[in-house]
Amino acid sequence: MTMRKEKKGVKNDTELSATDLKELVEQYKSVYLQVKGQEFPSEPKKQLELAIEAVFDSWDSPRAIKYRSINQITGLKGTAVNIQCMVFGNMGDTSGTGVLFTRNPSTGEKKLYGEFLVNAQGEDVVAGIRTPEDLDTMKRVMPQAYAELVENCDILERHYKDMMDIEFTVQEERLWMLQCRAGKRTGKGAVKIAVDMVSEGLVDKPSAIKMVEPQHLDQLLHPQFHDASGYREKVVAKGLPASPGAAVGQVVFTAEEAEAWHSQGKTVILVRTETSPEDVGGMHAAEGILTARGGMTSHAAVVARGWGKCCIAGCSEIRVDENKKVLLIGELAINEGEWISMNGTTGEVILGKQALAPPALSADLETFMTWADGIRRLKVMANADTPEDAIAARKNGAQGIGLCRTEHMFFGADRIKAVRKMIMAVTTEQRKASLDVLLPYQRSDFEGIFRAMDGLPVTIRLLDPPLHEFLPEGDLDNIVNELAEETGMKEDEILSRIEKLSEVNPMLGFRGCRLGISYPELTEMQARAIFEAAATMQDQGVTVLPEIMVPLVGTPQELGHQVAVIRKVAKTVFAEKGHTVSYTVGTMIEIPRAALIADEIAEEAEFFSFGTNDLTQMTFGYSRDDVSKFLPIYLDKGILQNDPFEVLDQKGVGQLIKMATEKGRAARPNLKVGVCGEHGGEPSSVAFFAEAGLDYVSCSPFRVPIARLAAAQVVA
Repeated sequence: MTMRKEKKGVKNDTELSATDLKELVEQYKSVYLQVKGQEFPSEPKKQLELAIEAVFDSWDSPRAIKYRSINQITGLKGTAVNIQCMVFGNMGDTSGTGVLFTRNPSTGEKKLYGEFLVNAQGEDVVAGIRTPEDLDTMKRVMPQAYAELVENCDILERHYKDMMDIEFTVQEERLWMLQCRAGKRTGKGAVKIAVDMVSEGLVDKPSAIKMVEPQHLDQLLHPQFHDASGYREKVVAKGLPASPGAAVGQVVFTAEEAEAWHSQGKTVILVRTETSPEDVGGMHAAEGILTARGGMTSHAAVVARGWGKCCIAGCSEIRVDENKKVLLIGELAINEGEWISMNGTTGEVILGKQALAPPALSADLETFMTWADGIRRLKVMANADTPEDAIAARKNGAQGIGLCRTEHMFFGADRIKAVRKMIMAVTTEQRKASLDVLLPYQRSDFEGIFRAMDGLPVTIRLLDPPLHEFLPEGDLDNIVNELAEETGMKEDEILSRIEKLSEVNPMLGFRGCRLGISYPELTEMQARAIFEAAATMQDQGVTVLPEIMVPLVGTPQELGHQVAVIRKVAKTVFAEKGHTVSYTVGTMIEIPRAALIADEIAEEAEFFSFGTNDLTQMTFGYSRDDVSKFLPIYLDKGILQNDPFEVLDQKGVGQLIKMATEKGRAARPNLKVGVCGEHGGEPSSVAFFAEAGLDYVSCSPFRVPIARLAAAQVVA
């Protein structure tokens, strides 16, 4: 078709003559013969039967399987086939076809948003074969059909109580409504539509809370360009702003390349003449999508908006040469692998890598999140290791810090030498000398976090990772030389110490509470830093609520040992300061044995926090560092439905969490129970934790709003 139009020097299918179309039909028939090995049937009933079979068979096509996998659609047996009378939008200038949304799916504005083509069929709009015109064209050339369409949109929206996606055809001035469904929308659009529909009295607040998907908030938390005026001279093309946001990446021209490059950790922009359903895998892998053809309701636009992907469609200034792997814009050639940036809000295509800035939250989002917070029972905390993280978490609505990892503080350039001296120490005295150097750094870090979280709880995890993680990287000779310079020790002494630190399986080795039990002075230093910081902040009028968490406990005796050390230090510091600070001591439940004997552990612990990353690792027997070698195969073959490190395994790990919670509270009824693994920000996992009766979840600062919404939707 494209070659025929180029040969004839025309732009639209409708400009081809009857002879051209007849020749095209013959070409299509020859393609069918080559592929199927038989002539295209001319008998209508046979054509209908084959069309029905094609729809049924499409369920198992690679693109359909990929789409269901990306959108986590499971448990369905197949697709239905709907047979209905055909209407024709290509019967001349009194006919046409269109797609519309009853509100703007990008912004949420209450205004019909759609496109229309005179003398065309629906596929021309949906597939992006022709770049259509806006609905004002229809209003001008078919005013009566347009007025009826507006009335129908109002009826449908009031009936379904949602923003609708509608396909329609006008055949010789008569309007036909072909289909309608709830419209896909961006995060910004979803929030505004939900808030507006409550204001309009269409829905109540609990219903509105369910109208916004947690991943919609994820989109709103995506960055925008830092300074739009700064790149104006680098704008090389402009298309339709099909899905808002900003994207920066390397250009690729096929869906397969997008997936391959993404799997190598590269960020890509998928550039196509037009997208088709076969491209969904590459579209999902890409940071942004740029097409030469298609409109605001084309395949690329609708799919991109549903995923919150930046998309520019109908960019007629660009020419895509997939074979030569080059993007042409006038005289400019952009080759595969070169960087471009996209502004999906304005439709601008920009040369090079442009700087991104954090997103700005709207007034509608604040209103919406207030409704969500008003009904949820589950508290949402944040994982934060620095005062900056703590401030970001608080801005995003965190109700405290559920995990502060002290080891991250050790990597600073001004303190790593002291850490390495401590690791290399042979005697307790040497170790204490190094820890004395670290103490003021730790204390200062905690002061900053307590100040940022004034009035909110801060859960501080004692040192957890194996000590070798703090050693320099590189080959052994380099490590030895660097350590010799830093510590003043002899090379043979360092080699001997490194050999002692070496472990076959360090994640199951000398880490967590095992470090504090073997080197009590380490726990003493960290406890002192916490209590001195808390006392100092309290003196300055800051309300501090420290919670000290002992990691990797598998027996009540391990926890008992560390609790005794912590309480002894607290008593000493409070005597020195002349006043006390209220605090609690608890543990992470991340070893299956700890979950099984949670009642015994609760006798020592004032709170539990499930470290679901390690608990998943040890329950499945999967090494997090090596799981990528087989997990894609497991997911592809359906052995696992989800990556268990992303989505909680409710049947296995989830049951351990339920059991440990019940056992723990049987022994200590006021036991505070939460989660601090990455599952704390995953919506379906958050719903499970809420239903299991946990008190809180803790996740990364930027996932806090997502967890807040997921927790609200459990009770909405």
